[in-house]
Amino acid sequence: MNIDEVAVPGGRLRIARFGGGPRLIIAAHGITASLMSWRAVAEALPPGWSLVAVDLRGRGHSADLPGPYGLDRHAEDLERVADHVGADGTSVLTGHSMGAYVAALHGAHRRYARVVLVDGGLPLPLPPGADPDEVLEATLGPAIVRLSQTYPNVDAYLDFFRAHPALADDWSPLIEEYVRYDATGPDGAVRSRAREDAVRQDGRWLLTEHEAIGTALKAVDPAPLLLRAPRGLLNQDVGMLPDDLTARWAAELPGLRDEVVPDCNHYTILFDPRCAAVVAARLTG
Repeated sequence: MNIDEVAVPGGRLRIARFGGGPRLIIAAHGITASLMSWRAVAEALPPGWSLVAVDLRGRGHSADLPGPYGLDRHAEDLERVADHVGADGTSVLTGHSMGAYVAALHGAHRRYARVVLVDGGLPLPLPPGADPDEVLEATLGPAIVRLSQTYPNVDAYLDFFRAHPALADDWSPLIEEYVRYDATGPDGAVRSRAREDAVRQDGRWLLTEHEAIGTALKAVDPAPLLLRAPRGLLNQDVGMLPDDLTARWAAELPGLRDEVVPDCNHYTILFDPRCAAVVAARLTG
């Protein structure tokens, strides 16, 4: 893993390049995640490929970058990343969860050989009269709690993740590495690097700007491939993008390709080596 920084408004954005191949993938992570969420996918890439993962503004080692946040701001940052690493028409763009929406917004303005949306990217319109902040709390659950808490030490922070219903049965050294990368602060005040204000602002944008997301999706050319997890953020039986939502968008966007990656949830679609290998294969083949 080679660490680099990219100049963006307000400071410098951290990126990491996994692998040394000339074929390039640019990857954006989820709403409370970091660039380390892409390691398993990067390790599954065939020879000749490399993956550039980004710590988005307000997360990871880009946490100190100031707002305003919003998915459109992340898409602008991704454009600077693409310029910095020399992305061209042979490169591939991907994103997971919130990162899939960022990828759609960015990919609407820059042509890639392939755009792959991993368990995200389809607009999630609010029910009439719903409060975006209440929906965000209900949707993200333990992730929001994590951002508002401190922990006695890194081991206690790891224990929080070990108990997560989506990770408890799939814990691995790779997930532990991901959690350790996210932890910051001294003993007695260990916390996530992700900024709660960034997460809330981005979540609100995601839930209220569904028309902008839909417009971007229709502008991505060629139309994206959607990889879905059959289980959700808490390992529940209904995934983040249920069949009925996907069917509506498949009808509205005929070029959209949809594939369910078997036996994974919203997190293990990237963390489980078997699922990550499927993602890597679709990114490169």
